[in-house]
Amino acid sequence: MRSAVTVSLTASAVLAGGLFAGQAHAAPAVPSITAPGGFVMNNGTGATLFGKAADTRRSTGSTTKIMTAKVVLAQRGLNLDAKVTIDKAYSDYIVAKNASSARLIVGDKVTVRQLLYGLMLPSGCDAAYALADKFGTGTTRAARVKSFIGKMNDEARKLGMRNTHFDSFDGISNGSNYSTPRDLTKLASSAMKDATFRTVVKTKSTSQKVTTRSGGYRYMSWTNTNKLLSTYSGAIGVKTGSGPQAKYCLVFAATRGNKTVIGAVLGAPSEANRAADVKKLLDYGFAR
Repeated sequence: MRSAVTVSLTASAVLAGGLFAGQAHAAPAVPSITAPGGFVMNNGTGATLFGKAADTRRSTGSTTKIMTAKVVLAQRGLNLDAKVTIDKAYSDYIVAKNASSARLIVGDKVTVRQLLYGLMLPSGCDAAYALADKFGTGTTRAARVKSFIGKMNDEARKLGMRNTHFDSFDGISNGSNYSTPRDLTKLASSAMKDATFRTVVKTKSTSQKVTTRSGGYRYMSWTNTNKLLSTYSGAIGVKTGSGPQAKYCLVFAATRGNKTVIGAVLGAPSEANRAADVKKLLDYGFAR
């Protein structure tokens, strides 16, 4: 009798141990997000970790500026310390479009590096315009801007972003500016290979000394619109976006240990929803 009890107890322990062991290694539940589109991948292996309408084309808002920065940083012989004079056309554009601004001042001389901070932290459409004007080719500003946007689309094709098209340098669409969560993740993964890009997008705030028209100087202070940098452990970027059509978007990346998770959400109904969705997706990505 004693032997039977022992066998029974041992069998129960084995079953229980197997059950608990199985629970300990169970895959995490796939998260539910409010955004209509999302994608997450392991940046080291390229493995897809999550997808929701990942290839559906949507308005991207200022996440477009990731490509603006990438095109600038890809220029041959790029001098990040070259100075660009801020033209009245850039500030007029901000006013006309009621656009997000780096508050650049007409006549100031701002370096390319500083313009990248102005582009990616406060999401300055004036900085985007200045960069497009500087790095496009042509005899008129309109021609240079068109050329720059052409470079953005060329780069998208090179990266295999099959469901992406740019018609602006900043995401203020003229009717055909769109991408997908998968394509934007692919873009961000490529852009993050550049050390300058990585440094800029992980910066929470900066104060930059720029040269004034009169030869003096002033300091420009910019704060990153990406609150993830302050609210999620290991966050390293990348770019927010919003607008009437785009709603609330974020291309995001975080590193913990040796693992980097990168992804995008498009079209979240509110800033709070966007933040909650991204936290869920990152937590899920790191648990996978």
